[in-house]
Amino acid sequence: MTPLLSGTSAASAARPAPCRNDPTARLSTVPTPEAVLGFPLGVGQERVVTNDEVRAYLGAVDGASNRVATGVLATSVTGQPLPYAVVSNERNVRPAALRKIADDVRDLRDPRRTSARTAARTAKDSPAIVWVTANVHGGEKSGTDAALKTLYELAAGLSCAVEQRNDNLVTIIVPTQNPDGRDATRRQNEFGFDLNRDWFARTQQETDGKLELLRRYPAQVFIDAHEMGGRQYFFPPNADPIHHEIAGEAVDWINRIGEANKAGFGFNGACDETVTTECYFNYDTYDMFFMGYGDTVPTTGFGAAGMTYEKGSTSAVADRVQQQFNTQWSTLGWAAANKREVLSGYFDIWTDALAQGRAGTLEPNEVVQPTNEVQFPVPDIKIRSYFLLPDRQLADVRQLVERLRRMDVEVYEVQKPTRVPTARVFGGRTATNVTVPKGAYWIPMDQPQKHWIQAIMGEDPYVPFPYFYDVSSWSNPLLMGVSTIYTGDNVRPKAQLVRQISGGRSAPAVPWGSYTYPLDSAAAAELTFTLLGQGVPLVRDLRTSRVAVPATKLSRTVDELAESFGVTLTPGGRPTGTPLALPDVGLFQGAGISTTSGSHGEARYVLGKRWGLDLTPVSTADINDNTAAFTGRTVLLVPDGSNATGGLTAAGQANLRDWIAQGHTYIGLRNEGTRLARAAGLTSTTEKTKPADYLVIGSHLRVDVDTASPVALGRPAEDFEFNNSDPILNPTTTGTNVLSYPAGDTFWANGYTVGVDALKGTAAVVDEPTGAGRAVLFAFNPLFRAYNENGLHLVANAVLYPASAAPDARRTAGVDAARASAAAAPVTADLGGGWRPITIEVAAADLPRTQAIVGRFTTDAEASAKNGSAYVVIPNPEGLQVDEHPFARDLVRALRDAKVPLRSVVA
Repeated sequence: MTPLLSGTSAASAARPAPCRNDPTARLSTVPTPEAVLGFPLGVGQERVVTNDEVRAYLGAVDGASNRVATGVLATSVTGQPLPYAVVSNERNVRPAALRKIADDVRDLRDPRRTSARTAARTAKDSPAIVWVTANVHGGEKSGTDAALKTLYELAAGLSCAVEQRNDNLVTIIVPTQNPDGRDATRRQNEFGFDLNRDWFARTQQETDGKLELLRRYPAQVFIDAHEMGGRQYFFPPNADPIHHEIAGEAVDWINRIGEANKAGFGFNGACDETVTTECYFNYDTYDMFFMGYGDTVPTTGFGAAGMTYEKGSTSAVADRVQQQFNTQWSTLGWAAANKREVLSGYFDIWTDALAQGRAGTLEPNEVVQPTNEVQFPVPDIKIRSYFLLPDRQLADVRQLVERLRRMDVEVYEVQKPTRVPTARVFGGRTATNVTVPKGAYWIPMDQPQKHWIQAIMGEDPYVPFPYFYDVSSWSNPLLMGVSTIYTGDNVRPKAQLVRQISGGRSAPAVPWGSYTYPLDSAAAAELTFTLLGQGVPLVRDLRTSRVAVPATKLSRTVDELAESFGVTLTPGGRPTGTPLALPDVGLFQGAGISTTSGSHGEARYVLGKRWGLDLTPVSTADINDNTAAFTGRTVLLVPDGSNATGGLTAAGQANLRDWIAQGHTYIGLRNEGTRLARAAGLTSTTEKTKPADYLVIGSHLRVDVDTASPVALGRPAEDFEFNNSDPILNPTTTGTNVLSYPAGDTFWANGYTVGVDALKGTAAVVDEPTGAGRAVLFAFNPLFRAYNENGLHLVANAVLYPASAAPDARRTAGVDAARASAAAAPVTADLGGGWRPITIEVAAADLPRTQAIVGRFTTDAEASAKNGSAYVVIPNPEGLQVDEHPFARDLVRALRDAKVPLRSVVA
């Protein structure tokens, strides 16, 4: 354990006296929050604590209590530590005892090496592990203060209730998961990432460190404390949908903890017992579906009862903190009272997972809300194995293997070709007698992490009920675009367990030769930018998309870098091709662009931190006035935003066209990136109006790839891309449609979609020449949460667009008729303001009373009907989540209270 503060405990090591019935009895040696902070926590509190105060109080309690040990799980983007505390009785918290407790709990996760007798003994003798976390959204602060109050009660309390908690539990307290966001009172971290969407991908260092600590101390109960709009409090039971692979034991614990929270919610008078239903709610808003949350990942990946708690932010500080403490304290009480049952059930979760994996069975879909029914059952298929094929994008395949291994999934490298009689090929296809080659990666389902494997590898998440708080698909093979098959056949290839990532130099090259690698993956692109940033000379063969490093320039550092990215360096002849140069990228932050969240932050993180590029801010005024901040760049990236022109004047648009014609590259993302380009006369694409019933809720779709464009270098002829209610672009007539949605039978989508045929034959990426330069326009967001790896690869290709590409003499800095017509076309109305609006689907006959209820909340909604359904669309120009929105949650509840059957809710 990394100590936060050095020094020994001041508390006596003598055996403690018998516990007391007095809940106010506490050790005087442990400082109260008021003694350290200068104010109480909970009742009487007038402001929230700062990050410095969080660290100071953890240090003070650690130095005074032999029930507490502290450490640092990670640092934030700005370098702030993320401290944590481990609390239990003084016997459990000793380093050797704590290691044994953690080892015993980890052993419960593998019934292959732990007998039922051993598991029963552990359930009887060992404490359970409970996590209390808060402030993953920086502006949602009260959970942090409550966690410090919980720490004090556990560290100082002498009551029998405290003793039961400390004897039966090891409590891990992480007061703030987002200190940078807390300082800024901002939901996102310093890169603009919502850390409560980052769990499976763990792109952000705050998330990564937290998950490593969770692997060290696996939770059986996990609290994630948030805030929301209004004054009420939410704790589970959750809203539907619940992901089908979440174990039934965990769902049962979650629902029972909800009952315990109801019973304890009025503790210390924070809520009048006669009006408790006005203080809290359940079965609403907060689902357990997407595998990026602080409840779904602890539940699915670690077998915990993972729970989101939300307190309305308009309540006074004292009420917010006290109610957060109430639920934390009640949850710890339930876990302590039921720890033996929980640890026994915990063992059963992994035992059942092994049996299901061996049989190839998937968990069925279920709903928990009393009025809901399963609308989309899990199909009757068997899955016993996944295979990641090594035919391309091997570096991304290896990165996926590492992502799985870092969640304790066992992955094997195939040592001998293996025949699979019947296989399903990602993208909705089937095949027979498939030969899996040597070097493929095999992920058998008969292992403890079967639930997690299916949850993030599955081709389709099989949503049971059409309510969406977030996206409806996150299949990792589809996000990466890697070749993947799965099968229900009972095949056991000759294979070797993967213990470390492979890559690096495969064999020596002659001194005058080179080492080459394919630039066909996001990982290889990141290696390329890293090497260029270190001054390593690289050349790329545009025919093969291979990059060559002169043998004389291969150092130990370069070899180790290649290995870390999973890139194999193959000996070759003399380097031939086009020299690669480090691009000089300008990042647009003009009108309509948020610089604290979303697309702009994703660009800063991917291009700036991971690729190591120097990003120069470029403003609207820089382009309008043709300043050096703009003209000195070789690439301009325009993130997604809400302004159709970026604020450019006619002169600014002409400046932009002239700059591109000189051989530079414009990269435009999603709404603002494509619309600004259209307004400036850079493209002939226009936006297609979305049908009334159109819903594409974060889904994957097949795309056809035109490999004639350098943007497509290294991509397959058929690929997959992620669409999250993105604009629909009609194909260009003046450039190349790099990615297009098929118009025929090969069209395919997963996740939840309605009216998706509107995408058939439309463009997803276009490459538009102007003079010696070009505009590369993405209808979707290829940098989405930094986990859309095949999108990242396409952006890297655009950034590295070869200067040797022949200028298109037909496309000068002027605007031809087709592009002028596109520029004059009206921008498609977007009630989301560039983001996803709130859409409620009801039966057409229920539209009048739905509109009457909606009218109580807003007059800006638009309604339409199609095929027996009616759709009410509510503007969401700021892209707010439901918990941030001023009335979305209350509106949905009002419709349910009025007994209006909701066919779907997209928020």
